[in-house]
Amino acid sequence: MEFSKRVLISECEQHIGKEVILKGWVKKIRQLGKVGFLLLRDRTGTVQCVLEQEQNQLKIETESVVRVTGVLVKTDKTANGVELQVNELIVLAEADPLPFEINKKKVNAGLDHLLNHRVLSLRHEQINAIFTVQSMFVKGFAEFLTKEGFTRIFTPKIVSQGAEGGANVFTFNYFDKNAYLAQSPQFYKQMMVGAGFERVFEIAPVYRAEEHNSSRHLNEYTSLDVEMGFIENVEEVMEMEKQVLQYTFDYVKEHCQKQLDILKVEIPVINDIPQMTLAEAQQLLKKKYQKDSPEGDLNTEGEKCIGNYIKEKYGSDFVFITNYPRTTRPMYTMPNKENPVLTDSFDLLYKGSEITSGGQRIHRQAELIASFKEKGLNPDEFKAYIDSFAYAIPPHGGFGIGLERIIMKFLNLGNIREASAFPRDCDRIIP
Repeated sequence: MEFSKRVLISECEQHIGKEVILKGWVKKIRQLGKVGFLLLRDRTGTVQCVLEQEQNQLKIETESVVRVTGVLVKTDKTANGVELQVNELIVLAEADPLPFEINKKKVNAGLDHLLNHRVLSLRHEQINAIFTVQSMFVKGFAEFLTKEGFTRIFTPKIVSQGAEGGANVFTFNYFDKNAYLAQSPQFYKQMMVGAGFERVFEIAPVYRAEEHNSSRHLNEYTSLDVEMGFIENVEEVMEMEKQVLQYTFDYVKEHCQKQLDILKVEIPVINDIPQMTLAEAQQLLKKKYQKDSPEGDLNTEGEKCIGNYIKEKYGSDFVFITNYPRTTRPMYTMPNKENPVLTDSFDLLYKGSEITSGGQRIHRQAELIASFKEKGLNPDEFKAYIDSFAYAIPPHGGFGIGLERIIMKFLNLGNIREASAFPRDCDRIIP
């Protein structure tokens, strides 16, 4: 069977004077006397199609899917210098009347309405650009780590215990046993370091049963997770995160300039990322901003203030907050040698919002068991994980970046749901 070859709109300039087949969505139709002009859109761009009398009689709803056949000619009347003189137009799928206008510069609809009609809203140029940038961000992230000797892994999302402790896990019946949706691949990426891979990463969904119905939380999000063995200290992990962010943002700049222009954003400059201990950050908030902090952590308002302070003082959008207390960090976190009440851990703030948690991990089995007990956890319930340390796992550490959170901050979006194609929060499980 032979197939007629479709030409993409971005390829049209290469086919001037030839008859081609284009396929896409009807972005706009306008009449000018007996001649009609149809603006056709595919994944690569838009092109003007000129309809003579016969095709001009067709009644086509905006956003219908069509196939047009015609000859490409040069013109100085369009931005790309080409238009299609249509010989045949076939409607492949007709659209219903639209719930909102999709082809204006800005969509005049609320976020819930856009999410309820997500397949349609994703066609808008600005909204579509978000996910092109997101895709390239993930690709750059994976490319850098692969070049640095990391192996991409794929870990279970059905687990027997939560890796982060606490009650924020989704529980379900698994063949008459309790099982949970994974909060993190933490246990498995540590085990894979110990399995001889040394350096691993994963890009996958994680689940948090938190009733944070806010503009910066999702109950299912994509986590960019990294773990590396044979480290000397936690500084090595922080340096790796700095390097991966530098490379990833540069990758986006190289491959997404059109989308960055549409969204009116610039790539952040990342040189040396400033550091501040949690105690220093809390003291600064108290002294400069008269703001109290929760014990062993920063709240949302505190993160914003610290972000503004770092931007003013250092010109940086990023800051590492280090040395969180053991009481607020997971059981696998390495205690600080100089002050065991604290940990060799960090959060990375970007534009005044946490995007990363990371640190060095406990790698000796006896110390790990003691830490579990200190947290009031029964080591027997985590036997498979703890047993893997019996066969010697090297000093290691890592971090996890929330993909939707970093894209939200990078693109200056008002709500994290805008950075998720199909967000899941306390209320939304469709579409």
